[in-house]
Amino acid sequence: MHAIYQQFAKQMLNLSFRITNDLASSEDIIQEAFLQSFLKIDQLKDASRYGSWLKRMVANKSIDSISNRIYFEAVNEQIIAEDEDPHWYKKIDFAEIQKAIQSLPNGFRQVFTLYLLDGFKHKEIAEMLKTSESNTKSQYGYAKKLLQTKLKSYKYV
Repeated sequence: MHAIYQQFAKQMLNLSFRITNDLASSEDIIQEAFLQSFLKIDQLKDASRYGSWLKRMVANKSIDSISNRIYFEAVNEQIIAEDEDPHWYKKIDFAEIQKAIQSLPNGFRQVFTLYLLDGFKHKEIAEMLKTSESNTKSQYGYAKKLLQTKLKSYKYV
């Protein structure tokens, strides 16, 4: 069990933190998820799917922990900038990109990280967040544009 924990702990902590934006909560969440997974390991039919099973468990627990904080904001279209250069972000330090992602409004950040960084499909995200698939696609699109706007000041660095 210790080897399994060592293999997945960092990845699961990162996943949970990107959703909750709270390290202490994320640490508690992954502890609960690992304990639950160890107690219910006999329910897993294919051992090779343990990582994805645990990932889904951590994502759901993280979303549940902040469900009262998730809200989807209406976006003021005027604050979103369009850019001709699709690779402008490559000049920006990764730490600044992470900070900008963490500063996104909750609903945008959850959809953005679950889709782009954690590889969930919009249908899965919609189920987890109890919203429509079209809403998650819309939130993802707005999150990308808002992130671009937030990072615009670093564009010419």
